Amino acid sequence: MLKPSTNATIPTFADAYSYSLDAWQRSILFLDVMRQRGAQYEEHRTQTAPNVLEFEAQLVIDGRTLARPVNYALVSIVPPQGVAVDQSKRPFVVVDPRAGHGPGIGGFKADSEIGVAMKAGHPCYFIGFLPDPVPGQTIEDIALAEAIFLETVIARHPNADGKPCVIGNCQAGWAVMIVAALRPELFGPIIIAGAPLSYWAGVHGQNPMRYSGGLLGGSWLTALTGDLGAGIFDGAWLVQNFENQNPANTLWTKQYNLYSKIDTEAARYLGFERWWGGHVTLNAEEMQFIVDELFVGNKLATGEIRTSDGTAIDLRNVRSPIVVFCSKGDNITPPQQALDWVLDLYDSVDEIRAYGQTIVYTVHETVGHLGIFVSAGVARKEHDEFASNIELIDVLPPGLYEAVLTPAAEVTEGREFASGEWLMRCEPRTLDDIRALGGNDAEDERRFATAAKLSEVNLALYRTYLQPAIKAAVTPPVAEAMRSMHPLRLQYALFGPDNPFMAWTAALADHVRENREPAASNNPFIAMQEALSNQVVDGLEAWRRMVEHVSEQTFHAIYGAPTLQAALGVDANPGQSPRKATKSLLHQELVDARIAELRSRMAEGGTCEGLARALIFVGMARGGADERGFEAVRRLRQAHPEAKQLDLAAFKATMREQYFMLLIDEDAALTTLPKLLPEAIEERRAAFSALREVLEASGAVTGVAAERLQRVAELFRLDNEPPVSITAGKAVRNRKAS
Repeated sequence: MLKPSTNATIPTFADAYSYSLDAWQRSILFLDVMRQRGAQYEEHRTQTAPNVLEFEAQLVIDGRTLARPVNYALVSIVPPQGVAVDQSKRPFVVVDPRAGHGPGIGGFKADSEIGVAMKAGHPCYFIGFLPDPVPGQTIEDIALAEAIFLETVIARHPNADGKPCVIGNCQAGWAVMIVAALRPELFGPIIIAGAPLSYWAGVHGQNPMRYSGGLLGGSWLTALTGDLGAGIFDGAWLVQNFENQNPANTLWTKQYNLYSKIDTEAARYLGFERWWGGHVTLNAEEMQFIVDELFVGNKLATGEIRTSDGTAIDLRNVRSPIVVFCSKGDNITPPQQALDWVLDLYDSVDEIRAYGQTIVYTVHETVGHLGIFVSAGVARKEHDEFASNIELIDVLPPGLYEAVLTPAAEVTEGREFASGEWLMRCEPRTLDDIRALGGNDAEDERRFATAAKLSEVNLALYRTYLQPAIKAAVTPPVAEAMRSMHPLRLQYALFGPDNPFMAWTAALADHVRENREPAASNNPFIAMQEALSNQVVDGLEAWRRMVEHVSEQTFHAIYGAPTLQAALGVDANPGQSPRKATKSLLHQELVDARIAELRSRMAEGGTCEGLARALIFVGMARGGADERGFEAVRRLRQAHPEAKQLDLAAFKATMREQYFMLLIDEDAALTTLPKLLPEAIEERRAAFSALREVLEASGAVTGVAAERLQRVAELFRLDNEPPVSITAGKAVRNRKAS
């Protein structure tokens, strides 16, 4: 029998034979996976409600039965065997993106957003959709339907300790934020993962997708595509836009990875392709709204979008904490597009506080766009921490924070108060921290504003001169035939069960598996294969970089031209951005009235208010909050019947009121603190002991925080109690000599 050479640098005939046999076998197995993919695509396409949920679900509301019907549905997730949910905990509602693919990515695996939420004991719901829209449905109809879904979830959990936590993935993120701006009372914390809210934002030399609208002349092409679909927009075009951002992966790496690891990669590949190939459609009107108002118009963050009854959609109306999860490795929704809406709405963190809004963000260093939803590592880290600590996020004082995750193994103090593999700490940030991630300057904003104006002109020209003829020529059967000929659909049909030339593949593949002889890993031809693959990838990457550079320079040259800007009415003032959310004098008057009210009530309350005020006063010196301190508070609430009577909503309101009192007038808030405390010395000692326990759960109280704790001890007037002092940077009790 021929034996391959052990020397990887000098190929032998045995090496060539072994590699040739392996390559031939891999080719057959690869074709068989393509056959399975095609059959899977056809089976998935014929389902009434196709999805890729890993979990059993029960229908709660079919959106087609609503007064304004939509193709969305609310389902309840059945906990898998061995997983118990606590009906007293707030429910989680996961909303999946309708961006060309079908629903289910939020529950694609056991380690997923749904999986980690149930592991934390929360009941879970899922909002998905059918492949085809209800004729005439609009984005506003969907928003109204989602509000009804949340009302239903709230009604099903009357004893829950908070309103639902809603997770909006990708395109569902902006949809969730629209609903939250219109119906803020329905929401608990909102987690928007990989969701674009500021569509023009990005960094020079990166994020080329934001230039697409301008380079195509605006949204007229969207209208044309909808008309060629006889009023239906094919989501496969959206999927192709995503694939065009990474030609190396689309044209080579994805297939090569399967071919080179055919013995182990097939199941994962087919599982992902089941979702990736589940193309859905939208009404042309829905897609036109998305492009005109969001991607090209960028009107969401500035409050320029209005509902059919004239109501302005202002994201400052959102009252629930907003958690933004994004990644530097995401070329679809980079951190700037996920976060710069904050800069559009607010001039300072104080203004965020004035609106009572809490914004928490975390930026992953490397994970790509799809990895935010499908990566098991991300689910076990970021999503696990968000689910486990959602109550901590809900009681954070208004402001801007970054969620910083530290390995729990590195935690030494208060370890018993930390759960899971990571410790989450929310650290205060300013708008400069968001600006430091990079973004547009005023000149960039004018370029995009010019592109938006030109889009309106081109769309009007198309609707006047071309649209009537296109609509007259394209009938529904013609449109359906064109959809079936889309390149992304053809790649499944080509290897599918309708192709008679694939009939022999399954039997031959079974024979190959029975006689599989993979080449040795040190076979020199394997190294040549890898080298060739790397060259292909490098070539496609070079092509991508060249196209992106040319696209960016072309966009800047066209839309940066002063003549075009002037012709389209874009202000050329070099120091002024053409867009900013409008301010409200009425809001300032309401803030002033609220401040006066809080001043008048500083001496009102009891022990709970006094402890909350003292806790916040000391904690503000630490510059953040982590889960250990909140877990200590939770245990104290469970241990004391009086505290348990205060539900989470009331506890949150108390914490926020006391925080604002300290912000308004710290001296007055501290001066009146003793009036909130019990008269009995033993009760005050017990209250102060509880305060210390909570503060020390997150580690030693040192520095300025220790000085503040000393001042609080004096305000508690603990007669005969050893005072708090600072020794070696740590707050300790000094035992007086008897």
